[in-house]
Amino acid sequence: MSPTQRRRLLIVLLVLAVAGISAALVATALQRNIAYLYTPAEVKAGKVAPDARFRLGGMVAKGSFKREPGALLARFEVTDGDAMLPVTYDRILPDLFREGQAVVATGRMANGTFVAEEVLAKHDETYMPKELADKMGQAHTKHQVPVDAPAQETP
Repeated sequence: MSPTQRRRLLIVLLVLAVAGISAALVATALQRNIAYLYTPAEVKAGKVAPDARFRLGGMVAKGSFKREPGALLARFEVTDGDAMLPVTYDRILPDLFREGQAVVATGRMANGTFVAEEVLAKHDETYMPKELADKMGQAHTKHQVPVDAPAQETP
């Protein structure tokens, strides 16, 4: 092998090594930022790692919302029809946040309570994230909850 060929081989190997290291770093960063969606029943069943950051999806249980006067800390429960999970959130809630509405919260579990870092409420009457709609549909099927048929217009 001539010195020129050896130098080219070293350059190619160096470029491949740098590309491999870069790809590994990007994959690691993306893996740390992924937050999977779980329902309260899945969380209580132990499908979530104890210190994992994840998204909790479900409906805000009616009669569960509480807030201290003059404080931002809100406490409420999220349900999927199978289980209820207490949630705390210490920031301003979205304007459309209501009891009986779909919600997706991102955060971690601490002492049996979900501590939310971010809370998203559905933005209109028909919207629900696809993942949450699928999981709620499974819960409705399991509990034999009738699904509202779309209203038909009469001529």
